[in-house]
Amino acid sequence: MRLSWLPTALGLAACLAAAPAFGDDPDSQKKNPEHKVTQSVSYLMVDPIYTTIVSDNHAAGMLMVGIGLDVPDAGLRDEVTRSLPVLRDAYLRNLMTFTASTVHTDAQPDVAAIADRLQGVTDRALKKKGARVLLAQVALRVTH
Repeated sequence: MRLSWLPTALGLAACLAAAPAFGDDPDSQKKNPEHKVTQSVSYLMVDPIYTTIVSDNHAAGMLMVGIGLDVPDAGLRDEVTRSLPVLRDAYLRNLMTFTASTVHTDAQPDVAAIADRLQGVTDRALKKKGARVLLAQVALRVTH
């Protein structure tokens, strides 16, 4: 008598497994929500850049610079999007030089100088003006 309900239970389980769950839409799996930092179409976020602060021949801390780019021209924005790895490398190299020569653990870095340097790097790398550097954050982390 126990075995008589087994085929029915297995058949029911197979039907439930084969049927899509309520609310599942195959198209919804393709459309993942996109995280936006801003509603502005012209804004491009750049991952934060970290450089090491060296004092007395040892690592004394880190400088973190967070930036974004405002590129109103759609054609230039496409070029900037494709060039982001090159721009990021140029930013990192420039900030490494700046950190080694100017940044110390006992004083705040010159934010205006950082913004000017990064704007110059952007204009030289793109070989034209039109992408404006926006500083989001400049922070020091001192280790003792």
